[in-house]
Amino acid sequence: MLRIALLNTTRCAARPTLLTRQVARPTFHFFARYESSKANEALKAVRKAKDKLQKDWQGPVLTYEQVKPRTISPGADAYLIDVREPDEVMQGSIPSSVNLPLSVLSNSLHLTPQAFKAQHGFEKPGKQQEVVFYCRSGMRSASACDVARRNGYVNILNYEGSWLDWTSREGGAKGSTA
Repeated sequence: MLRIALLNTTRCAARPTLLTRQVARPTFHFFARYESSKANEALKAVRKAKDKLQKDWQGPVLTYEQVKPRTISPGADAYLIDVREPDEVMQGSIPSSVNLPLSVLSNSLHLTPQAFKAQHGFEKPGKQQEVVFYCRSGMRSASACDVARRNGYVNILNYEGSWLDWTSREGGAKGSTA
């Protein structure tokens, strides 16, 4: 209950008296539930649309057996890109791979081909070119696929096992380059 104070000025203008009376508060329970329900429906619709978009961003996943031939005879039309940081790459890398850290990937994809080559030491991949990303365990390479896809690259692949899988199958760091 809500108390409302009213000023009674009808008795005497010189001496007003204070009257109080109880007023029921309006209830908005139904309205609040209705609004909450509409908000939940809107959130569900947004999440569903976002999930639908992200499903397209997930690049195909490659296995060790699919990556190995790419390292034996690399093609000029395909890249194997290591997105680990340079200090991690010093421990070893997959043969024929180039390093482009995830921390600079997005900015680097916006560079001109000349600036890209000057900064990274290899040609900038074309938007239609095959690009395979790998990292240490597959998490950053999945993010790299997402970044590349958002920047217009269409032939993106993820070596999900990445460096850990490679070294376990190759017998440690044997066969890797420093």
